[in-house]
Amino acid sequence: MSDDVRNISAALEGISEHWQPHRLTSVNDYDVKVVKLQGEFVWHTHPETDELFMVLTGELTIQLRDRDVVLGPEDVFVVPKGVEHCPKAVGEVQVILFEPQGTTNTGDAGGSMTSGLRELT
Repeated sequence: MSDDVRNISAALEGISEHWQPHRLTSVNDYDVKVVKLQGEFVWHTHPETDELFMVLTGELTIQLRDRDVVLGPEDVFVVPKGVEHCPKAVGEVQVILFEPQGTTNTGDAGGSMTSGLRELT
């Protein structure tokens, strides 16, 4: 995969479900993921890693226990490891995530919204 050129817009066009991250590529031991978000996710933490959100389109609110962080197109925010958060998107939002390989989308919360990493076709 590292020798292939990947187009972010084309990758997102192939995603039909929300909250289902797909690997765009990998860099060292990190995955670069694309995902479409809509609605409210689950409160969770990633005890072992930070999580970077880069919004491409739409508006994403990262709810933290002490404040809300609102991101628009081209905004980037890092949720520090161990910080409980809950992403929320009123309309559809397209996002890039940077996370260590093997990071579960629901972190320590588990549950029905847990998704294994999907590969783009």
